[in-house]
Amino acid sequence: MDEGVDPTKMCQSLVEKVAQSRQLSAVTDPEVLVLFESWLEELEGEVIAFTQRADSLDPMDLAEGLGLSRSGADFLVTKLKREGKI
Repeated sequence: MDEGVDPTKMCQSLVEKVAQSRQLSAVTDPEVLVLFESWLEELEGEVIAFTQRADSLDPMDLAEGLGLSRSGADFLVTKLKREGKI
């Protein structure tokens, strides 16, 4: 029965990812978290500036222009769109 996504497996995967996230947050040093958040804000600023300069939201252009991976560029474009920053 190849009819698409199995919701049971999808939910199980989500629960596993939440558990893993909790485990990681339990061992994360707060100072490292602050550094990561600062780095992410700086990177988001670079993405916003690039999209304004290049007049492009294409993740491939962004990846090439800023030296990011395609998946990283996809993540940032999606995040910034969702937040209404681009």
